[in-house]
Amino acid sequence: MGVLTAYIVKEVLKGSAIALILLLTLFNLFAFSDELKDIGKGSYGLKEIFLYLAFNSPTVLYELIPSSALLGSLFIVGAMANNQEIIAMRAAGVSIFRLIKFVMYAGAIMVLFAIVVGEFIAPEALRTAELIRTKAQHDKIVMHSRYGLWLREDNKFINVRKIHEKGELADIYTYELDAQDRLILMTQFKQATFLGNNLWNMKGVSQTRISSNQIFTNIQGQMEWKTTINPDLLNVVIIKPDNMSLHELFKYINFLKENNQKYQTFELAFWSRLVNPFVIFVMLMISIPFVVSIKRGVGTGGRMMIGIIIGMSFNIFDKIAGHIGQVYGTSPILMAVLPSAVVFCGAVYAVSKVR
Repeated sequence: MGVLTAYIVKEVLKGSAIALILLLTLFNLFAFSDELKDIGKGSYGLKEIFLYLAFNSPTVLYELIPSSALLGSLFIVGAMANNQEIIAMRAAGVSIFRLIKFVMYAGAIMVLFAIVVGEFIAPEALRTAELIRTKAQHDKIVMHSRYGLWLREDNKFINVRKIHEKGELADIYTYELDAQDRLILMTQFKQATFLGNNLWNMKGVSQTRISSNQIFTNIQGQMEWKTTINPDLLNVVIIKPDNMSLHELFKYINFLKENNQKYQTFELAFWSRLVNPFVIFVMLMISIPFVVSIKRGVGTGGRMMIGIIIGMSFNIFDKIAGHIGQVYGTSPILMAVLPSAVVFCGAVYAVSKVR
């Protein structure tokens, strides 16, 4: 690697790292402010908030890497333009395309970093963050195992085997104990729907009451169940694309397909996750024509505004494309790749105009 290449790579990485730290700090400050409203809920205090933010940070960091690459490149390469370093490079025979290649070397390092964080650190850290917050706020989770979620409410132990979206549960067992910790009532519910105000509509109810003399079983079509357990408490075990790695998403999509269940949301998340690290190259590509075409003397504030506008516009475009794809049943691969491809082509065209 030549001296010029190493210099540009080092400076772009340094600028991107500074932008990443600043963005992560800003997002965590907003998140901290948002979490403060729940302080005192259960045993949720400052210690739990800081733990939650710490374990949630890898996910936020992973999502911010493309934006930080854009801002870092705008700052560093823009400063080079202001200091007439770009002009000196051009005069020495360095073309725009060679300059882009040098910047992309830095992008390759950031892509590798993003893959490591996104696949091996962020998913597990996010699950831990959600577990910390939920356990502290509700003080009801006893155990989360392969046999479902175990919860405790006063003298009742509740086992939830299946959790679906939209506040629906299935295959639920409750065990009620007396003051001597003896089992007195066992209830099985086939399905449960949350009605609001801590009220559930239970269907397929089978109750078995146990005494020292006899066992009595009662079967009902449905009943209402009032409990402090609500869907927010169950969010910790609901499978969500955000806390799954590519490998886990791939396996779960195949599972959904084999069981004839809806998988489109997870498939879109899979392809978006696959494309996301390479968005870094797109963001770096965008920065070059803006830096070269903007006249010298434009300050850091101006470049920051340009970066924020570009980053926000891309994110909005990306999310709109994803939602449109789900509504109209368009290929998830196409909807995941389309925003990046369109923006990348636009950046290439802009580079050709300022060549």
